Amino acid sequence: MTTTINQKAKRQTNLFFVLCSFLLGITLTSCSDFLEIKQMNEIILEDFWDEKSDVENVVTGCYAELLSNDIRERMMVWGEGRSDNVAGGRDITNQLNLYNVLRENITAMNTYTKWDKFYTVINRCNTVMKYAPILNNVDPSFTQADLKATVAEMTALRSLCYFYLIRTFRDVPFSRQAYTDDDQPMDLPATPFYDVLDSLIYDLESVKGDAVTRYPLTEPRDQTGRITRDAIYAMLCEMYLWKQDYDNCIRYADMLIASKKDYFIEKVNTAGSLISAREAEQMLLRTNGYPLVCDNLNGSTYGKAYSDLFIKGNSFETIFELVYADNPASSGQTANAAISSLYGNSRNQKGSFVATSLITEDATKESGRTIFEDANKAFDVRLYTNFSSSTGYITKYATRAQDVNASHSKVSDNEKDTERGRTYYGDGENGSKWIIYRLSDIMLLEAEALCQQMTEGTDSVAASINREKLDKAFSLVNAINKRSICKNTLQAADTLKRSSYNSKSQMESLVERERRRELMFEGKRYYDLVRYAMRIGNTNDFASIMSKREDVNSGYVSNFFKKMDAIFWPYNYEEMRVNRNLKPNPAFGTGENESYEKTAK
Repeated sequence: MTTTINQKAKRQTNLFFVLCSFLLGITLTSCSDFLEIKQMNEIILEDFWDEKSDVENVVTGCYAELLSNDIRERMMVWGEGRSDNVAGGRDITNQLNLYNVLRENITAMNTYTKWDKFYTVINRCNTVMKYAPILNNVDPSFTQADLKATVAEMTALRSLCYFYLIRTFRDVPFSRQAYTDDDQPMDLPATPFYDVLDSLIYDLESVKGDAVTRYPLTEPRDQTGRITRDAIYAMLCEMYLWKQDYDNCIRYADMLIASKKDYFIEKVNTAGSLISAREAEQMLLRTNGYPLVCDNLNGSTYGKAYSDLFIKGNSFETIFELVYADNPASSGQTANAAISSLYGNSRNQKGSFVATSLITEDATKESGRTIFEDANKAFDVRLYTNFSSSTGYITKYATRAQDVNASHSKVSDNEKDTERGRTYYGDGENGSKWIIYRLSDIMLLEAEALCQQMTEGTDSVAASINREKLDKAFSLVNAINKRSICKNTLQAADTLKRSSYNSKSQMESLVERERRRELMFEGKRYYDLVRYAMRIGNTNDFASIMSKREDVNSGYVSNFFKKMDAIFWPYNYEEMRVNRNLKPNPAFGTGENESYEKTAK
């Protein structure tokens, strides 16, 4: 299946892998104690699963692998690197693999085509689901409810990894089987995109009722740092959108919105809540009743919402995030190193990626914007918290604090004065939480689905059919937009007007723009562009967008992206060499060339 499953997984049955590498969190002492019972070559995997804590340690290992730099970098490079959001930044020409991604010169030799760490997580999840049932007969504290919840959690993490893989590579080897035996066949052919997608949806539908709804208040980080039923709803919402099943996409979005509103009310009513009932009422008024994190509603300094979402984490808006320690350097825990490298840090505020000039120039225009709204002028806080319009440096995730002074006529006019309000993480000290899903993301997915249910035209018949869906889609977009405007009165913040969007195409364009500026640099943009191309069945718009990127030859790119195959990534050369059942993406070839042969010797 992969290098991991073809070669490495065959070695993962040994005791060292099972008890030391595979199970993060188990000490060397526990390893040596276990070794005293049997010789290493007499150990079988089933012997390990005799306590509830064994399952918990393996589950912890799955999450720990997602925090690894290999996976985090790929989430960013796969989701942003080929998009029109980023261009080459600091020292990019000396980072050949990354430079070639930006230039659209990707081959099967590029290291960013490697997927082995995702398959490592997949195999760990499958292993838990294979062996956890043993504990029902061994440890009474591991109940049937515990088992079902664990299977739901592992199914969701496995599905998330496969979802990243199919959106990146299209067709990928797919298996629900744990690879723990050298004799198991592992060179699986790639399963078609929609077959994998249908399997993921089936699996999640099967376990959603068993997932944890709320984690205890004593473990607040688990509510967003581990899979919950809400996280499964979010995954189903997006997967149904990719499947073009818009009814189910909307259904799960509405279920999730209702659940998050209940959670928001619970948090407000919890003793010691930082949000008063009055503040909660103001926030819901500001956001059309949707439970979104709001900024300062009484003053002229903004940036609290940024801090709550990306720095503190565990916000009531967040659904699922990868949780890093607040101070990883001092605690010796894993830092979000991918952010420091790709987006910047206090030593090098210019990361390997910077915001493309298309974005920075759009931000400074007085009119005719194509990303940010003219109606918002320069009062959209995302103009500041996402990037620096003067330098193009990406500030989202790279900064531990951003104080935006909106007392002037424009936020951007005051950027130099407020530069001191930006505090970057130190190199090796980034503790920002990488958000996989938050409510604004789901709301915009729902708005997109609503647009796809509309009919074209502005005549009375179309208006009658579309009116209810236009109203709902606008309410979703407007709520997100209003919470981002640096004005503390509801009237001034409500800059978008429903009357400006009376057709499917107008609303579709608004949804796409809001999604881009809201989720900018969060690893979503390239996947959105792929989804749009797959929906319409051609790459005309996709090729046009890609040809405007800064680091590419526009003529070459326009021609290259005429092929639908080209919007996906090639399989890595090593994977194809090990698994002969993998057929190369015809847009890229095999990667077999004289240069590789020389390098390999």
